[in-house]
Amino acid sequence: MLDFIQILKYTELFGSFSTQEIYDLFSKDTYFIKNYKKSSIIHFQNEKCTTLDIILKGTVSIQGIDPKGNYISISDFTSNHTIGGNLLFAHKNFYPMTVLSKTNVTMLHLKKDLIIKICQSNATFLTNFLQSLSDKTIILTDKIKTLSFKSIRQCLIDFLIYESHIQKSNVIQLSLTKKDLAEKFGVQRTSLSRELNKMRADGLVQFDANSITILDMDALTNLYE
Repeated sequence: MLDFIQILKYTELFGSFSTQEIYDLFSKDTYFIKNYKKSSIIHFQNEKCTTLDIILKGTVSIQGIDPKGNYISISDFTSNHTIGGNLLFAHKNFYPMTVLSKTNVTMLHLKKDLIIKICQSNATFLTNFLQSLSDKTIILTDKIKTLSFKSIRQCLIDFLIYESHIQKSNVIQLSLTKKDLAEKFGVQRTSLSRELNKMRADGLVQFDANSITILDMDALTNLYE
């Protein structure tokens, strides 16, 4: 545990605690640390949530799969983020989607009794915990809106305009594969490729394996509006 106390001091929940305070909180029966290899299942869909999980190292992906076999990637979470806080105290505390390790992951699993104890004794922790729950709810709500009301083209345009702004270029360097991008939109890779080809035929973009180039930003923005 001592190896990870310094990491915990930079998490959204324990940032206000000193090293000694964090050390004093934990006893052997209130937590466990587990390593997961890349592409391992951390929690199955419909598995009961019994711990609050803090990512100490690596990246975790929240994914679902529909009856047609389409993967839906809700979000990725990296070091210092929490998983399961929105389920731990629910009446139906079962994971609605699968939690996967996108890289090698080290996870700290905190038992429910410990979370109750800290919430009762530390108002700052309680505030940070509630804020974390709210933030996760917003992520889920935004994802539902994206999947429910937008076509593949609209999702692509949103992505391209956002990345163009962040990268300050019309040549968007892809940090994820087209398979990963398709999963984020909740569609099959073939459907995404088909729409990209249509946008290329319409003179909106050019693309290769590593980048997408916006050819006509004005036309793209008009389509967005």
